Amino acid sequence: MTDALSARQALILKALVDEYIKTAQAVGSEVLEKKYNLGISSATIRNEMVTLTKVGYLKQLHTSAGRVPTPKAMKFYIDQLMEEKQMSLTDEVKAKEEVWDVRGDLDSLMEEATQSLAEKTGSLSVAALDNGKTWHAGLKNVFANPEFADVEMCTSVFSFLEEARRLQDLFFGRIPWSSPVEVMFGEELGWPDLEPVGIVATHFNTMGHTGALGIIGPTRLPYPTVIPILRYFGNLIEEVTKP
Repeated sequence: MTDALSARQALILKALVDEYIKTAQAVGSEVLEKKYNLGISSATIRNEMVTLTKVGYLKQLHTSAGRVPTPKAMKFYIDQLMEEKQMSLTDEVKAKEEVWDVRGDLDSLMEEATQSLAEKTGSLSVAALDNGKTWHAGLKNVFANPEFADVEMCTSVFSFLEEARRLQDLFFGRIPWSSPVEVMFGEELGWPDLEPVGIVATHFNTMGHTGALGIIGPTRLPYPTVIPILRYFGNLIEEVTKP
């Protein structure tokens, strides 16, 4: 069976991922029919969802439940379906003002940028430099996600943050950096303790160092918002530290 999606399948997949990002719930065909004006019947949607499951874009967690997108589906959504929500000029100016006064001190700059990134994305933000230093901010944002209601999951995320070696391995070893913003999933990284986690990352060069900024959250991170914000912050760090 081919992996190429028809226009109808792509439309269904986009609606399903949009709904999953909003609700964190498995999505059924009836929900898509009622909420997304796809112009096709619930039965047709259901049949297409079966096909999307067979080719690896969706998975069914329980026998009678709806379906959730796989990492393959999320990558396809990010690359081809989603519509980015650009930062407003006001937010861009505010972000620049927040880091401007500390631009001469790399430690302070990274700390301020990580804090600001956590606030603007409502997520957990992390940063690292190739000299081994790491930063994180927005721990409280982790608890806003139902996926992290599990104590073991929270413990895994917090342990990961405390291990500078793993953050270095993530940013400077495992991410391929084939594009300005990379999206990776715990499932892909081969880290069972972080399987339900999504990571969005960008890299930059500043003051003789290579650095990376990232957002860590559930696999259903609000990518249309997070990706442009992260890209902006990576560019901003390079811009304000130019000699």
